[in-house]
Amino acid sequence: MNISAENCTPYLTLNNSVLPIVPNIRDLGVIVSNDLSATTHVTGVVSKAHRRAKLILRTFISQDVNLLVRVFITYICPLLEYNTVIWSPHTARDIDAIECVQRRFTKCLRGYNQYTYSERLSRLKLQSLELRRLVTDLLWCYKIVFNVVDISTEEFFCHNTCSYTRGHPFKLFKKRPVSSTRANFFSDRVVNVWNALPAADVDRFQVFG
Repeated sequence: MNISAENCTPYLTLNNSVLPIVPNIRDLGVIVSNDLSATTHVTGVVSKAHRRAKLILRTFISQDVNLLVRVFITYICPLLEYNTVIWSPHTARDIDAIECVQRRFTKCLRGYNQYTYSERLSRLKLQSLELRRLVTDLLWCYKIVFNVVDISTEEFFCHNTCSYTRGHPFKLFKKRPVSSTRANFFSDRVVNVWNALPAADVDRFQVFG
């Protein structure tokens, strides 16, 4: 797979067999495309999630809303949230495609089709999938910054040496991205949100971390 701005087609062999050039590969359950876009992966997980959601709604005899919401969180959310730190979408089309799974499912619940999506989330005490991805980003940022996981902080972040009178004292320095792909990578996209957190919210992440 060629990941480059230039269109080059290298001739590679393995045991005298020519290796085919492919537009994407699956690595640890995540589809990586040659343009580093999440669209191919999003299309795959959304299709699988829609099929599973339809199967659940069609086969479950019980129409208890609380039970079906628990089933959604248990069997569908993991499809849509697996390794989102790696592939979290940034285009409106991909974000809406993922959100549509939860939007359709909640609308099919008995007595909820008359409410808007935001009203359904409020009544069901659910977060949007976009917000859940953001929380996951912040949680991993916390784990890396405070060495909760065995990952070198310097490989992802640089601490901001400026002194601030507001917010928390663990602000990060955001480098100027060299490309749009880099700007949407985890270590870049999470910095602004992390720096904007109040000190109390940073302390709250200790509970989850």
